[in-house]
Amino acid sequence: MREPRIEEFHTSLEPDAVYGALAGREVIFLDSAREGELGRFSIIGLHPFQRLQVREGRVLLEDAQGNASVLGGDVFQELQKLLEMHPLEPVEGLPLAGGALGYFAYDLSGEMEQGLPPSRSLVEIPQAYWVFYDNLVVMDRREKRTWLTAMGVLADPAESIDGIGKILKAREAGKSGEGKEWTEGGGTFTSPFTPEAYMEAVDRMRSYILDGHIYIGNLTHTFRGSYAGDPFAAYRRLRSFNSAPFGAFLPLEGFAVLSSSPERFLEIRQGRVETRPIKGTRPRGRTPGEDQENRKALEESGKDRSELLMIVDLERNDLSKVCRPGSVEVKDLFTIESYATVHHLVAGVTGLLEEGKSPLDCVRACFPGGSITGAPKRRAMEIIAELERHQRGLYTGCIGYLGFDGSVDLNIAIRTILLKDGQAYLGVGGGVTWESDPAAEYQETLDKAAALFKTLEAKEEEPHVDHQR
Repeated sequence: MREPRIEEFHTSLEPDAVYGALAGREVIFLDSAREGELGRFSIIGLHPFQRLQVREGRVLLEDAQGNASVLGGDVFQELQKLLEMHPLEPVEGLPLAGGALGYFAYDLSGEMEQGLPPSRSLVEIPQAYWVFYDNLVVMDRREKRTWLTAMGVLADPAESIDGIGKILKAREAGKSGEGKEWTEGGGTFTSPFTPEAYMEAVDRMRSYILDGHIYIGNLTHTFRGSYAGDPFAAYRRLRSFNSAPFGAFLPLEGFAVLSSSPERFLEIRQGRVETRPIKGTRPRGRTPGEDQENRKALEESGKDRSELLMIVDLERNDLSKVCRPGSVEVKDLFTIESYATVHHLVAGVTGLLEEGKSPLDCVRACFPGGSITGAPKRRAMEIIAELERHQRGLYTGCIGYLGFDGSVDLNIAIRTILLKDGQAYLGVGGGVTWESDPAAEYQETLDKAAALFKTLEAKEEEPHVDHQR
C-alpha cells in the first residue's frame, strides 16, 4: 500500500489566496467558505496524472502524456478500479490525502436510467469529469492549519512539495500579484420559460401528483446570458456574496464551473455514509425582524416539512440498497440553516456501508440526489424530462472528491454557474407538491438566483422565451 508524503505548511494566506497563487487549468478548488464543521476543509488539486471523462456515453481515460483510451465499463465501475490502483489508509486529521476531484453531471442519469425521454442541451460539456492528482493542498479552516501531500506518481514527493511551498511563500511575501481583478461582464439573462410558462409547468407537475404518479417533484429552469469577465474573480465574488460549505471552482478544458452549494449529497468515511437533503427555502429578511419572521415561517411550514419528510424517506430507501440492514437512521430532522440570501430546512440520513459494497456502489445507488428529483425517483425523472425544456447539464449533479482511501464527499451542484464560450448558465428550481402555489414556486427560483445574478452583475429582468418547446 502506497504511503503518501504529507508535510504541514505554515501560512497566513486564506484558502482563496492560496488557490490564486497556484491557479491553472484543471487545478480544482473545493472550497469550504463558511464557518462550522460542514465548512471546515478546503482542498486544491495540483499536477494531474490522469483524467476520466464521459462524453456521449463513452468513458474516456487520458494520462499526463495525452495517451487516451476508451474504457468498457460504466463510469462508476471504472472510477472504482482506478481508485483501487492507488490504495491508501485514512490519515487521521485529514479528509483526503490523495484521490480525484471532479463532478458527475445530472445528465449522466440518462445513461443510467434507460428510457428517459430525450431533451435538448443548452450547452455541451462532459457528463462526468474526474481529475486524479499527484499533489493536494488541504486547508483546515477551524484549526488554521495547511498540509501539502504528494503521491509520487509524476515527480519525487519531496521535490514537488518543496516547489509548492516556494510558490506559496513567494505569494505570502508579496513577490507575486494577487491575480486578475474582476471586470464587469454580465448582461441580461433569459430563461426558456416565461414566468407564466414556468407556473404552467408547476401546475402540470401538480396534476401528476394528483393522479398518483409521484408524491413530490422538482422543477428547474436555466438562465443564460453573456459573461466576459475572469472566472476565478467571479468565483471570489460568489463566495463573498454567498459563502457555503460545499463551494467549488473548476477551471476545466473549455469551460469553468463556479459553485456555492449549501447541500451535501454524500459523504462516505471509513464505511459511514451521510446525506443531507435540503427541502424548504425562505429569503433572508431586509430587517432582523423580517428575517426572524421568514425563518419562523419556514420552521413552521407544513408544506416544507412534508416535502422534507418525503425526500428523507427516499434517501433512506436509496441508502438501504447499499447499507447494512438496520443501520440507516435519520438525524437533525427539520434543522434550519441560514445563508447569505436564504434560509433552508435540512435533515441528515446516515448508514453503514454493507460489506462488499464499494463507495462508488453507494454513489451509483443514490445518484442523482432525491432532493433534486422527487419521489418515486424514476417516475419523477421521467416527468422532469418531459416538462423541462432542456437538459440540466451539470446543474443538480454533484461536485467533490473521491479518495484513494475510500472516502467520498460530494455536494449537490446547486447555486452553480457554468461559464463557456462567453456565456454563463445558472440553473434554479425547487420542490413541487400538490400544495405548491405556482407563483410562489417561481419567486423561490428568483430568490435562489439572487447571489448568482449579483456575482455576474446581471440585473434580473423579466425573462422571455428564447426558444420554443
